Amino acid sequence: MRPVLKSASYILAHTPDMIVHNGSTASTERVTSPDSEFLKTIESKIRSWDEVVNYAPNQVYIGNMKPEELRDIEEPWCNSPVEGKKEGKYGSIIPQDEFIALLKIADVFDLVLLNKEFTAAVKEKMEGNPLYNANDMASLKEGADQEQIEKLLEDHGDALIHEGKVVGVVKRAHDIDKNLDAHIIFENLVSKASGVYAARELFLKSGINPEDVEYVIECSEEACGDMNQRGGGNFAKAIAEMSGMVNATGSDTRGFCAAPTHSVIQAAALVASETYTNVLVVAGGSTAKLGMNSKDHIKKGLPVLEDVVAGFAVLVGQDDGVSPVVNLKATGRHTVGTGSSPQAVTTSLVTNALDKAGLKITDIDKYSAEMQNPDITKPAGAGDVPVANYKMIGALGVKRGDLERSALNDFIVKHGVPGFAPTQGHIPSGVPILGYAIDEMKAGNVNRIMVIGKGSLFLGRMTNLFDGVSFIIERNEGIPAEAGSAMDESKVKGLIGEAMRKLAESLSEEV
Repeated sequence: MRPVLKSASYILAHTPDMIVHNGSTASTERVTSPDSEFLKTIESKIRSWDEVVNYAPNQVYIGNMKPEELRDIEEPWCNSPVEGKKEGKYGSIIPQDEFIALLKIADVFDLVLLNKEFTAAVKEKMEGNPLYNANDMASLKEGADQEQIEKLLEDHGDALIHEGKVVGVVKRAHDIDKNLDAHIIFENLVSKASGVYAARELFLKSGINPEDVEYVIECSEEACGDMNQRGGGNFAKAIAEMSGMVNATGSDTRGFCAAPTHSVIQAAALVASETYTNVLVVAGGSTAKLGMNSKDHIKKGLPVLEDVVAGFAVLVGQDDGVSPVVNLKATGRHTVGTGSSPQAVTTSLVTNALDKAGLKITDIDKYSAEMQNPDITKPAGAGDVPVANYKMIGALGVKRGDLERSALNDFIVKHGVPGFAPTQGHIPSGVPILGYAIDEMKAGNVNRIMVIGKGSLFLGRMTNLFDGVSFIIERNEGIPAEAGSAMDESKVKGLIGEAMRKLAESLSEEV
């Protein structure tokens, strides 16, 4: 059974106050340099709701623009606003107050309290939104007294802040377990809530019934558990529970930035083996990475550009004759023995996969590798990450004789995709292209796309190894006739076998 990409969703939550109060850069600065100029100026450098909506990369991410359109906009893109929309083909952008309410909705242990005034105002905004149901609205309740919230803040709680005011609190879930303190619960609820938001958007935009999903793979970079199993999980089943996937089970996959690409391959393999019919890959975002490079942005006269929590969901299902096919016979992988040089990494992830399929580097129409937004990475000194990948792929193409050296610059434009994803670690790693891939392949505009995910395993201090995997998506030209014949033949053999078994049982009884 060939696995195909049925649908993809991409969501953003604008969270300006969380940059200052929950992002790792600002939080660390408050400990190390509480009187720094950075802390005094950061709030004035945070973008407004309209600026976030009218930001071209965000519009690409939710499906209102194609990635190629970014090439026609002067960089930095933050200085060249477009006419954006809150709703997109693949998902939407929600404001901070709705996202805070979603944290409360995602909380099943009564660890989040919102005050009465905030609750009443946000419930009014959310009424009638198809993303939320009656149970969601009921779970918001009427809100708590501000005095109760202040008391819980004094008792190791984490503040929920909106427009500079404390509107709620996240309580700790255990008196002494650091894995269940308020800070960790806050981070995990953000990851869960944004994952739920992405899953719900996929079902809403595609019309796919969540009850048809049988397995969920969650691939963010957070970990939930307690002192006895710090990363035990399971975000996948928690997200499934809140997204109507009543017939699904699931598990979490972790691999730093490479986890989403690992997960799509795993999902495709589960479908190909007919273990499950429909598998959802989903990931929420991270508060720690909000404002991660904000010091560099401010120094360069730019606004704080890491101001959204992101998420995505991808549904992998059985071949329908239309949706793009995940070619499991042509995957790449960075092995333990690969090494860490750029050439070795690219060879293991790209050319090894192409060799399996008998393809040249130029046979792939588009490459999607580390789709980091250059607006964010250039001021931080990391350069244009996607372009660096395309240069290396093109250079290998020259070395292999797949293209002329003089065609290298044209290769980058023709076969590369501009980076447009928020730098939330796992979010940019290959998968932002999947919504675009589904549309372009169904329209017959693109035949093959390679998705490349990379991960920095050394961040966990357990190994110095790098990581990465890749897979190729191909345009679906219809269910192969021989596959249909084989299936029909298999069914016939099965029916004959069943009839023979019943006949034997009948003869045995007569004897």
